[in-house]
Amino acid sequence: MVPDVSTGSDTRGLIVYLFGPGRRDEHTDPHIVAAWDMVGAPDPGRDPAATYSLLAKRLDHHVDLRTRELGGKKLPQHVWHCPVRTAPGDRYLTDAEWAEVARRIVHATGIAPEGDEKACRWIVVRHADDHIHIMATTVRADGRRPRTHRDGQRAQAECRKIEAEFGLRRLKSGDLTAPRTPTGAERAKAERQGQTVTARQWLREQAYAVAAAVHNETDYFTVLQSLGIKVKTRLGPETGDVIGYSLAAPGDTNAAGEPVWYGGSKLAPDLSINRLRERLPEQDVADRPRYVADPTDPWRHTTTAIHTARTVLDSGDDAAAQGHLAAFGDALYNIASATTGPHRAELRTAAMTFNRARRTATRADHQAATALRKAAKELAYASNEPGGLAIALLFATVHLARAAAKWHEQRGHEQQAAAAEEAFRQLQAGYQQAATPVLADLARRAPRAATARRFEQGVRAALPNHADRILADPTWTALTTTLAHAETAGHNPRRLLTEVSAQRELDSAEHPAEVLNWRITAQPNRRTQAARSRSTTSGTSARSATLHPPATPVATRSEERSRHR
Repeated sequence: MVPDVSTGSDTRGLIVYLFGPGRRDEHTDPHIVAAWDMVGAPDPGRDPAATYSLLAKRLDHHVDLRTRELGGKKLPQHVWHCPVRTAPGDRYLTDAEWAEVARRIVHATGIAPEGDEKACRWIVVRHADDHIHIMATTVRADGRRPRTHRDGQRAQAECRKIEAEFGLRRLKSGDLTAPRTPTGAERAKAERQGQTVTARQWLREQAYAVAAAVHNETDYFTVLQSLGIKVKTRLGPETGDVIGYSLAAPGDTNAAGEPVWYGGSKLAPDLSINRLRERLPEQDVADRPRYVADPTDPWRHTTTAIHTARTVLDSGDDAAAQGHLAAFGDALYNIASATTGPHRAELRTAAMTFNRARRTATRADHQAATALRKAAKELAYASNEPGGLAIALLFATVHLARAAAKWHEQRGHEQQAAAAEEAFRQLQAGYQQAATPVLADLARRAPRAATARRFEQGVRAALPNHADRILADPTWTALTTTLAHAETAGHNPRRLLTEVSAQRELDSAEHPAEVLNWRITAQPNRRTQAARSRSTTSGTSARSATLHPPATPVATRSEERSRHR
């Protein structure tokens, strides 16, 4: 059961909508099912003598009195509106049941506490099987305004109790960090234009993808404009600095042909200008040249940073963990953008799904996640996808998403936990799609039996407590190929197994050989490292091979620019 509280200033306008045919003739049999006084509330839906104006006058009676007391000054936002909808699949509720739901909500929110004879006037209109609209004028009989602080949260809490008592589907409790849902008018407009998402949703995803890839605030606005998105900034009256911004989607206009603007914070709480600045570097730091000695470095750095993030989630430092979850959300967008395989769609969907899991009421320590965010931004400009190393990164994202779901669940973040769990399933599907042929190829190129036996002895010596499970894992044959490659690259297999097993425990790993395989894949090439060291010592700088990022980040390639109209 979902309540959605809002306020306005037009009593009659809302009444006309509630008792009218609807924007698409979807309103059937609109009528009042409950009110502050069923005798005193004219019902334009059932009483031919009642009119919209008469009902509005009865509701606004105390508002009119209060307005005269104030010398004709109109009271702001005096209309309180709360649609309440049951979840798909819930049973049919009778008018009497909906009336009880409404009475409990107006009591819980402070609109009309039970037994308060001077409470606000309110009505409940039903014009569909699955929802009602509660409408009230927020001026009491004694001329005071009601105490409606945190009314949205209180309505949600009451709905959770009602669900349990009425046998309805139990929805996840929120914490006011979710982005605004599209309005009915926005959804209807998208349907008319043949779009699968509303302008608000499309802008939100574009803003997230661009913020994940760019290095500073200036680039953020520049890249958005390069996508055809209109940008309007708000400047401070004294300093002239940007204190806010709004975006408008290409071709999205109102009836007058003007762009429909959405403020950053109205797209999502962490897209406000202040929240963006918290996780974007300072301008002078961002302007420094970015050098990448090896094109595979961004993939390795991101994998290492994600492993570190799992450790932070276990540390008990919630602010640091929250910072890493936000950085991981950015990383998912850049991983999807840098991926070229058929699993790219799954990764993009996972990035969008994880957006709900990246925010809680806990203030994030973004500085704690600098390494992960920096590595992810390097990945946004990566020029190639290095095969097995990219899959090792996907493997790491799967485990971090699962850890994020558990972290949220332990703290009672129900909506975030559900989003992280869904992102985990989507990442897992993408990983399986990408990894299956690679693991099969590794198994096909397994070393000779004598070499495999030597590696088996190494596993028993280095990891005696896990050896039997590793050798019984179907991925063991693929792991022998990876060990042979590592040995060729200058690693000692036995020492390498000891090092990678110490990165994180293996007891909880369902497939320990698979875990070791990708951990080893993510290790840097020892011979390449030595060559770099010699080159630096002899005066040849590795910075001579500077990677020049494209003017438009990978996250905004041409195929991503369409609104999929």
